Parts: sequence; C-alpha cells; structure tokens
Amino acid sequence: MPAPMIPLMHPFIAYDIPSLVAEQARARADHPFLIWHPFDDRPRTWTYSAFARDVERIAAGLLARGISAGDRVLIHLDNCPELLLVWYACARIGAVGVTTNARSSADELNYFAEHAGVSCAVTQPTFADLVASCIPPNCWIAVTSHDAGLPVDPGRRPGPAEAFEALFGDPGTVPPRPCDPMASVGIQYTSGTTSRPKGVVWTHANALWGARVNAAHEDLWADDVHLVYLPLFHTNAQAYSVLAALWAGATCVLLPRWSTSRFWQVSVNYQCTWTSMVWFCLSALAETTPPERHFYRLWGNGMCAPPQDRIYGVKTVGWWGMTETISHGIVGHTQLENRSLAIGKPAPEYGVAIQRQDGGPVEPGETGDLKILGTRGVSLFKEYLHNQQATDAAYDPHGWFITGDRVILHDDGFISFSGRDKDMLKIGGENVAAAEIERVLMELPEVAEVAVVGRKHRMLDEEPVAFLLVQGGPEAVDAGLPDRALAACRAKLANFKIPAEVRVVETLPRSTLEKVAKAKLRTLLAEEQELEEERR
Repeated sequence: MPAPMIPLMHPFIAYDIPSLVAEQARARADHPFLIWHPFDDRPRTWTYSAFARDVERIAAGLLARGISAGDRVLIHLDNCPELLLVWYACARIGAVGVTTNARSSADELNYFAEHAGVSCAVTQPTFADLVASCIPPNCWIAVTSHDAGLPVDPGRRPGPAEAFEALFGDPGTVPPRPCDPMASVGIQYTSGTTSRPKGVVWTHANALWGARVNAAHEDLWADDVHLVYLPLFHTNAQAYSVLAALWAGATCVLLPRWSTSRFWQVSVNYQCTWTSMVWFCLSALAETTPPERHFYRLWGNGMCAPPQDRIYGVKTVGWWGMTETISHGIVGHTQLENRSLAIGKPAPEYGVAIQRQDGGPVEPGETGDLKILGTRGVSLFKEYLHNQQATDAAYDPHGWFITGDRVILHDDGFISFSGRDKDMLKIGGENVAAAEIERVLMELPEVAEVAVVGRKHRMLDEEPVAFLLVQGGPEAVDAGLPDRALAACRAKLANFKIPAEVRVVETLPRSTLEKVAKAKLRTLLAEEQELEEERR
C-alpha cells in the first residue's frame, strides 16, 4: 500500500505581507524605513510606523473605491514612494499589484492592462494620458502630483483622473483579513520565449521568501542603509532591496533613477552600506572619483569580485536570479572569498542542477543548462497568468524549473554565466525576448522572415540587431525599409527594445529543421566588431 502524501510545510504559514509590515511597525516604529530623495525637491522620510499608517490609509481609499480581494491594480510609475505605498496597500486588502515597466509603449501597456484585467490604475502626470487610453473605460485612475520628484502642472491629469492624495482614507475602516500566504500579491511582466511577455504571479509567501532569503544572502542587518535606484517594477529593487530591507528592519534610500553625478554624494550623505549594482552603472562610475571615505561594505552584482572592487574598496557579491525564482538560486559568499567574475555557488535554499544536452550532469569545466528545484508559490513563482501551457512548459518532467540559461561549472564549485536562452537579450539591465521585436517586424507586409540577435555593447551589455528576409529579395524593396522597420518598433516597443540596426539580407543561415542559425549571426556581428577594433 503506497505511503500517504504528507503536506509540505513552509516558513510562512499564518503569515503574509501585511503581517510583516505590522510586525516591523511595532518593533522598529521610529526607525527610518523609507527615505525618498528626489533630485529636484526636498527629501522625505517614512519611519516604519508612518509607512504602515500610510499603507492603511491608502488601503482604506482603495476599499472605498470598490477595490477588493483579488482585484488587480495597475501600478505604472517611475521610482517614487507612491509605488511602494500602493503595492503594500493592495497586499493589505488582498488585491494584486500589477507593476509595469514605466518605459512601456502604448501597445505593450494596453496588453498588460487587458491581460491582467485591471480594475484601476495609479500613475504619474507624464504617463496619465497614455494609461487612460490603455485601461478599460470603466476603470478609474489616480495620478501623483509629481513625476518621480519633478514638479508638474496639476492640470495635466486627464479628465476622469483624481489626485493620488485623494486615496488617503480612514484607516479605521480597513477590516482585518484572514491570512492566506498562498494568495496572489503581485504580477510582473517579464520577457519570455513567446511573442508577448508573460505575467509572473507571486504569492504572499513568494514575497516573504524574497524578503527573508534576500536579507540572508545579502547579510542585511537592522542598521544597514540600502540605496535603491533600480526600477521598483523589477524583482531586483522590489525583492532584493525593499523587501529584504523590510525583513531586516533596515533603511531604504530611494532615488528616482540612477545618477552617476549624484551617486557618491547621496551614498555618503545617508551613510549607505548596501546597493545592487548593474554593469552599466559600474561602468559609469569609472568616470567619477570615489570619495576618500564611504560606508559601503557590500555591493550585489551579476558577478563576484570584479576588478573595480579594488578601486572602490567594496566587496561585490555575485548572484543569479529571475523573476520566477524571487531570490538568488546562485549566490556568492558575503564573508568568504569568491571566484572573480563567477556568479557564485548554489544557494542552500534551492536545488541546482547543471545538465548536458543528454540530461546527465556536467563535469567541471563543462557548460550546461541550468535548472532550479523549489516549491511553487513559495521559492518559485505561482504561475504565469492565464497561461497554464507556459507554466507547465517551464518545468521538466521531474519538477525542475527550466531557466533557459547556460552556465559553466568550475572545479572549485563556483559557477559562471555562459549565455541566455538563444532568443533572450540583456539590454542595459533589461531582459528582452527577441520574439517581441520579431513580432513587430513581421507585421510589415514586405517582410517574410525576421531574426533578431544581440550584439555586444560596452555599456548596455547587448544591443538588438534585426536581419530581415523580404519577399523577392533585397532588390524587391526600396531603401527606406530599414527606416520603416525602426519606426514600427518605436511605435510598439519600449525604446530599449528598438534595434540598433536593421539589415535586409539575401539569406539567413540555417541549422537543422531549417531553423535560423542565430549563433552564426551572433558570430558574424562579433567578427565585424573585432575588425572594427583592429582598424582603430
């Protein structure tokens, strides 16, 4: 007789995000949680108790406007306190915050709003008309009084919109809710291998996992000050920074965006001890002179111990993670020495496998496919919204999450990043599916086939290059096709997804089953770059 299934326990039973906010408001009441440092206005500070109080007030305002458990709220904002207040207020009443890339085009935003089935939206004056045109006609919209700290004319709100400040209600009207850690709390749209981004659904347990595990991986303590400049609609800032600081009882200094000229001044002024770096920002810092003294003890980045650590006197901890993993499946040591430019070693909270194409494990020195084992809804995302087929396809028959990334195992146990899924590009810290760009270009009537690949870029990591096959060959179309292709991309894609170059070609290289051999296109671009460097 088979043994009965034993239900798995997890660390967040009878706990949710509002529980964490309330607990820290009691334990760290007067300690600064959020310091908002706009570039052209006065800074503002929320203590833990003040942040919790404002979350309750906005929760009351949402309830008064008919938002209830399960409803989805579009949050389309640059970095600002309002983004965090609304997201946590949604969590308080059981609603779901849908955080979207503030650089999205109208076509993309319309898709996000329709796909998620949003009931309302919160945005800023710059995006107000765009958001109003993309959400369903029965939705209301609230607009902040500033654009990421920049003053604006309040008259820029579209007709049906109201001021964000009107959302503040009576916190006494917010009733207690039953705690359900497996209820959905957030949706982030992330590029995948299909032509449209997928909505990654997090539960409260997912967000708590990100808070607890990221704080542990980063060795965060209550006296740490975490500088946050990466966009809050991404997992890095939302989970690696804010949720982790919330769990530790630490302080977040929030900037509207990255500023090379302000970085050291702000960091020293607030005695920042931690921040997440990306290669673009690390490269930009090379143009600055570091102060004689700063307070950073650790940075996080995609690679451990880059050469810049010696320049800035900071230890960089490498990591690897995805929106679907919430935290880092691979991470470096905070106390011990790390292999330079590796992403780290397997995190103890996950199962990590690196497989050959035949399914066997790789040996040291080999490159293989990275897979992650965890618990859905806790250490791995709950699902892709409205896409059970994609959710099922994300796991192998044994329940391992298929990351689509390839990594190298070293003989000392460290792991280095080798490459992404062949159709994924890394552009200035953004993950972009080549298929998103290809979808737009295939709408051009002259185009028969499209291949988009990444070309190395000194600051952005990669930039997209599009190769077009056209009906009748290049001679059959006019010379303006590349310009029209770029115009189509500008109309329907965020600016970082627009190809750096469009080429009309006679043929495309092929592999088995007549698939486009994109590796050959990437090699072609790399060889061209090498020749160009030699000429210089």
